[in-house]
Amino acid sequence: MRTQAEIAQIRYGLGLSPHVRSPTVPNDMLDRLTRFDADAVRFPIPLFDAAHPTLLEQRLMRRERSAAGQSGDPIAIAEVQERYQAQRKARRDAEWLHFRTNLARGAWGEDAFRERLARFWGDHFTVASRVHESSHLVAPYIETAIRPNMTGLFADLLWAAVTHPMMIGYLDQGRSYGPNSVLGLRRGLGLNENLARELLELHTLGIDGSYDQDDVRELAELLTGLTYRPDRGLYFDAGRAEPGSETVLGRTYMAVADMSVLRAAVDDIAAHPDTAFHIARKLVVHFISDEPDTALVAALAARFAETGGDLMAVYDALLSNAAAWEPLAMKVKQPMGFVTSTFRALGTDVERFFDARHTHIKNGIYVPMQTMGQEWEHPISPEGWPEEAEAWVTPQGMAGRINWAMTAPERWVDELPDPREFVVAALGNGADAELRFAAHAAESVRDGVGIVLASAAFQRR
Repeated sequence: MRTQAEIAQIRYGLGLSPHVRSPTVPNDMLDRLTRFDADAVRFPIPLFDAAHPTLLEQRLMRRERSAAGQSGDPIAIAEVQERYQAQRKARRDAEWLHFRTNLARGAWGEDAFRERLARFWGDHFTVASRVHESSHLVAPYIETAIRPNMTGLFADLLWAAVTHPMMIGYLDQGRSYGPNSVLGLRRGLGLNENLARELLELHTLGIDGSYDQDDVRELAELLTGLTYRPDRGLYFDAGRAEPGSETVLGRTYMAVADMSVLRAAVDDIAAHPDTAFHIARKLVVHFISDEPDTALVAALAARFAETGGDLMAVYDALLSNAAAWEPLAMKVKQPMGFVTSTFRALGTDVERFFDARHTHIKNGIYVPMQTMGQEWEHPISPEGWPEEAEAWVTPQGMAGRINWAMTAPERWVDELPDPREFVVAALGNGADAELRFAAHAAESVRDGVGIVLASAAFQRR
C-alpha cells in the first residue's frame, strides 16, 4: 500500500524520482505555492508580450512584405524575405523550446504540485493556435494568464484567461459585433457566441449549469466590446458593442463604454453556486477519480463558496480531506504525464535533455506522444484533453505507451538501472508481488525497466 508521501508525489505531483524531491505533506505542498516560483526561473518561458516574435512584430512584417512587393524592387523584396524567414525560424525555435521547458519543469522541477495545477488550469482554460503567427504563444499565455493567478481568486484567474489575446483569437471573439452596433450595422456583421458559450459551459457553470440559450446570447452581446489588436492591446471598442442593457443569469447589466461592466458580469458568474460545484468536481475528477466522491466534491464547493473562490482555500479543502489520500490509484496518466514521470523515475540528466538535437526531441518524445493520443498544445476542442480513462486506454494509445516504455529509457540514460531496484524507485509500495517478480525475472535489464514503465501500476496515479 502506498504511503502518503508516495501518493503526494504520484497523485498530486509527477512521479517518484531518485534525485528530485517534491513536498510530501499537504502543508508543505500548499506552502510552496505561496513562495517564489523557482522552477519558472530555472526553466524560463517568456511572458506573452515578451515572446518573440510578438504578434505586433509579425503584423509589421506582413506590412513590410506587402510594401516591398508593391515596390517591385528585387533587392527590397529579397531583404524582407530574408528577415521574414528568420522570423519564421525564431517562431518555430520558440515553440520547440517551450515544449522542452514545459517537460523539464515537470521532470526536474521541485514543485510538482504547482506544475500539476498549471497543467490543470491551462487545460481548463484551453486555447490553441489557429494561425501560424501564434503557434509559439500558447505556453506564454499560460505563463501570463494562468500561472500567476492560479493561487488567488478564481474570478481573477477567469478574467485573466477569458480576456487574454489567445482566448479572444481562439474563440473568434474578434468576429463578434453587436448586430445593432455602429460597426455591425455599417458592415452587416453580427454576433459570434463562442466565447460566451464556453465561458458559461466550460469555464464556470458547466454543461449542466442553470443557464440557457438566452443567457448565452445576452452574454455574447455584453462581450461585443471586448477587443484586442496587437498595436493597441486589450481595449473596449464602443463601435462594435451592442447598445442597451443585457440580462445574464437574472442580473441586468447596463451598457457602459468600458470594461467595468464586463468585469462585473464575469465576477458574478465566477461567484455563481454552479461555478463552485463545477470547479470542485473538475478538480476531484482530475486528481483522484473519473467517478468523484460526492462528499469530497461538496466539501470543495462549499469552501469555494465560503471564501469567494479563494483557490488556495479550495486546494486546502482537497488536500486536508481523508478521501483525497485513498491509496488506490484510479487515474490513467495522460501521455505528457507518463513521459514526464518516466524521466523522473529514470533520473535522466537535465543537461543531456537540453543538449539533445531537435530531431531527437521530436522523434523520441513529441511523435510518440502523438501516437499515444496527445499532440502537445493541440487539443481537439475547447474542452481540452479528456479525463476519462477510456480516452487514453485505446489499442493505438497503449501500443504507443508500451513502445515508449521499451525503447525510450536507453535513449536517455547511459546505464539503465537494475530492474529489481528500479521497480521500487519508480513505484515505491505501489508495486505488487507479481510486478516485482516480473521485473526480477526479465531476460534483460532493458526488458525489466520496460516492464515496470509499461505496467498498470506506473500508468496510473
